[in-house]
Amino acid sequence: MTVAGLLEEGAERLRASITGREPAGTPELDAQLLLAHVLAVPRTRLKSHPEELPPPSRIGEYRRLLARRAAGEPVAYLTGYRYFWSLRLAVTPAVLIPRPETELLVERALALLPAAEGRVADLGTGSGAVALALASERPGWRLIATDVSEQALAVARTNAESLGLPSVEFRQGDWYQSLAGERFDLIVSNPPYVAADDPAMAAPGLSYEPRAALTPGADALASLREIVRGAPAHLARAGWLLLEHGATQGAEVREALVLAGFRHVRSHRDLAGHERATEGQTV
Repeated sequence: MTVAGLLEEGAERLRASITGREPAGTPELDAQLLLAHVLAVPRTRLKSHPEELPPPSRIGEYRRLLARRAAGEPVAYLTGYRYFWSLRLAVTPAVLIPRPETELLVERALALLPAAEGRVADLGTGSGAVALALASERPGWRLIATDVSEQALAVARTNAESLGLPSVEFRQGDWYQSLAGERFDLIVSNPPYVAADDPAMAAPGLSYEPRAALTPGADALASLREIVRGAPAHLARAGWLLLEHGATQGAEVREALVLAGFRHVRSHRDLAGHERATEGQTV
């Protein structure tokens, strides 16, 4: 079969699958990404050479990946990478797949701390997406990224090495556990914030991602509140806490920050118009 025929076959198969029936389903794009991955070529090559005939072994691999995608497995886990900010990040089922809306954290962090030097902590770093994006923009910052999962940290360290960003130090520990006695100019976190019984947790793709990175349990705000409570002991004077949260949680996060003594508390909307990140400054 030609490249064009394989892309048509793939898109049709995904349209008929659970994945294809999801509102955000992108069968044509997914087919392109998988075929480009299998053939080790850019997607532009598929469009410029639709008449090419891939070898049978590659066609077989493509169809195996299509079957996994049709069952709901995320494309990022099938290809082994995801782009975030300007970086290509390795991802495995040990880490949450970086979302485009999380780039808002990077934007706000750079705006809150424009200085060339600074001490910054990224709590629950996962693949290292936020910390590494910040390191790529502010090479003079000292960045410490923590995660309770050693498997996640292994992925993050691999990403730091492949991207040539040695300024990020990775530590194992739950939230502030590995930061005893240290203070930072900025603490940033994208913690789990979906309630365990939220219908969103039933989405096919989420079953492949680490549950602990998605939900803190019955109380969706449990991790956010814990981070807010612990932040004053780890922030320098006039330091900032910056948090990602759910689209309907902005008011509750703002309240938690105010009650903890933060000032200049405000939320920011993502490209979809949802309140997605909230920040506050210590006195």
